[in-house]
Amino acid sequence: MTSLFSLEGKKALVTGGGSGIGLAMARALAEAGAEITIWGRNAERLEAARATFADGATVHTDAVDVADPDAVRRGVAAAVERMGGLHTVVANAGTGGAIKPVHEVDDDEHRRVLATNVDGVMWTVRETSKVMVERAKAGEPGGSIIAIASLAAIEGAGRNSSYGASKGAVLALSNAAAVDLARYGIRVNTILPGWIATDMTDDMQDSEAFEKHVISRVPVRRWGRPEEFGGAAVYLASDASTYQTGSQLVIDGGYAIF
Repeated sequence: MTSLFSLEGKKALVTGGGSGIGLAMARALAEAGAEITIWGRNAERLEAARATFADGATVHTDAVDVADPDAVRRGVAAAVERMGGLHTVVANAGTGGAIKPVHEVDDDEHRRVLATNVDGVMWTVRETSKVMVERAKAGEPGGSIIAIASLAAIEGAGRNSSYGASKGAVLALSNAAAVDLARYGIRVNTILPGWIATDMTDDMQDSEAFEKHVISRVPVRRWGRPEEFGGAAVYLASDASTYQTGSQLVIDGGYAIF
């Protein structure tokens, strides 16, 4: 690991870090030298996730529901106190929506998706950026916030309107935060995953029709894997990306351009 990509001495928080893309990113950040706190709603799953880190990694877990602003506030304070600071945040926690056309979406389902996918990112970015801004005012600027959106933010996500709306909001929120926080040396970038084999896509992975009509259109001709996001997380967290902010990194096997 060269010094350009080293995260030695850095402190990182990953929401939704108990599985999938969040866990893969957290492991990559730890391998690059960062001390990690992972959040999720299920304490047992978080403990199981912690056991998958490489020997020598410093990993903490907290059960936090990002849809609850008070829980996020308490969680950030606990993570900062425990780790002694905060340099990188991956706002990854998210939930899927009911697969139905827009005219059949019900009120509670729509609000449930937005509570986690939009409000949760807002509370996470708000509370963690406060810590970074105060550090900058004290003479130590810098920091990286990485928000996980989706291709659904930029494509017509038919039968998935609430989810698509939530991820479009993540893009807009991230861009606004990038402008607000740049003067403090804090970078805010967004990653847009394509079709990735995670718990959220289990049903689709078992569908022959989905494989035939969707995955066959991915130029690399397969599902993406969570571990293929680790390098992007390390890059955006490291000094290799100090002039990159307000950008959207698409990781989709070429699906969006085909």
